[in-house]
Amino acid sequence: MNIHKITLGSGCFWCTEAIFQSVKGVRSVISGYMGGITENPTYMEICNGNTAHAEVVAVDYDADIVTLNELLLIFFKTHNPTSLNRQGGDVGTQYRSVIFYNNQEQKQQAEIMIKSLTDENVFDKPILTEISPASEFYKAEDHHQNYYNDNPLKPYCAVVIQPKLNKFVKEFTAQIKPELL
Repeated sequence: MNIHKITLGSGCFWCTEAIFQSVKGVRSVISGYMGGITENPTYMEICNGNTAHAEVVAVDYDADIVTLNELLLIFFKTHNPTSLNRQGGDVGTQYRSVIFYNNQEQKQQAEIMIKSLTDENVFDKPILTEISPASEFYKAEDHHQNYYNDNPLKPYCAVVIQPKLNKFVKEFTAQIKPELL
């Protein structure tokens, strides 16, 4: 196995977690916080917007099965990277679009992906995704882990997450773990 880690923020981590848990080659997805100034922040502190953290998922993946470019394309196509500090009804810096890279290769691949998507006019507005070096990752509270799978009937899951998953499945069928099809 050729395991790597990338940390991604694309709004609510519940949505991002549900998508990346479905991707072939992804070994683990942990919801948490990164990019802020407060040590060991809580969800409530993040929601208040005073910690500067983003809601993120730490994705461990087997690069022999799924490439970073594939993960980045899924990342960009399953949220709105042209919206500053918001995703749908979620507003604040904690919901910013951000890639936290662990090495220069990841940074370069993220920059190349943004240039490619921009050159291809995939989005009708400029991509505003922040690209920053990874910093201290703080795991979110236990009830935030595996949220969609544990709570599929909750209104947020049915109204917000399920439509995103449906769009993901339609566009990225080849990247979905076979046991989920």
